[in-house]
Amino acid sequence: MTVELKNDFLTVKINEAGAELSSVKSADGIEYMWQADPKYWGRHAPVLFPIVGRLKDDQYTVAGQAYPMGQHGFARDHEFRLVAETATSATLELTDSSETRAIYPFAFRLRLHYTLTGQELTVGYEVHNPANHDLLFSIGGHPAFNVPLASSTGRLTDYRLTVTPGQKYQHIPLQAPYNDVANATELDLSQPLPLTRDFFKDDAVILGLDRQTTTLKLSSDLDDHGVAMTIEDAPYVGMWSPYPADAPFVCLEPWWGIADNVDHDGQLSHKMGINQLAANQTFNQHYAIKFF
Repeated sequence: MTVELKNDFLTVKINEAGAELSSVKSADGIEYMWQADPKYWGRHAPVLFPIVGRLKDDQYTVAGQAYPMGQHGFARDHEFRLVAETATSATLELTDSSETRAIYPFAFRLRLHYTLTGQELTVGYEVHNPANHDLLFSIGGHPAFNVPLASSTGRLTDYRLTVTPGQKYQHIPLQAPYNDVANATELDLSQPLPLTRDFFKDDAVILGLDRQTTTLKLSSDLDDHGVAMTIEDAPYVGMWSPYPADAPFVCLEPWWGIADNVDHDGQLSHKMGINQLAANQTFNQHYAIKFF
């Protein structure tokens, strides 16, 4: 099933499978979202929960018990339930089940809130812990945006990334697929950065945001169209496009979590960037995308 939100500017489609944003189309027919061509990458904007990135040996340990889990967790592969809807908003929900508890021994309620206002879509994450003990989790987004947009002749290399505030950011490298924060460097984004394929040669480019409000804008001189993502109170953002394939999309990924560190001991409670939610408490975060 597909949920549709619409106003005078945009038509938004969200799949109940994975609560995945699958299309954002302007009134004049510009499709902003990558359409999941499996030649390059067969997804649009998966929800990353209850982990972001990869675990060492694709497993983790809780209370002495090891559990298997693949990259980015399981939410993206589960059917969500539509629990609220208006013409310009929708809330989709996933709760724990015997299937999830076999690989993730926690009770949870995960809700995705989508709200369309003018030319902006806000994506909200709500994680509730119904249990009487702490809930350990990570969460994040992975939306992929078409490059080019309106121009049929452009390429990724015609686009630039503008980050606000313009400054030097912590760049956390990957010893793919794990993070190597001990060897972090600085990436100077005080000026717009022209995109190249080599920018993604070491997999995702991860920035430490220190939870400051940050806007990442993809734009081009080809036309006046692009996207601008504003992230509030997030520790990390990832940027990714397949390498060396000439894939016509770029992902901007707000993360409240990160892949295992190269030195991680496997304990979920020790995992870098893990969120620890107390009993009967609720975690709320969001990001917003302006389409222009």
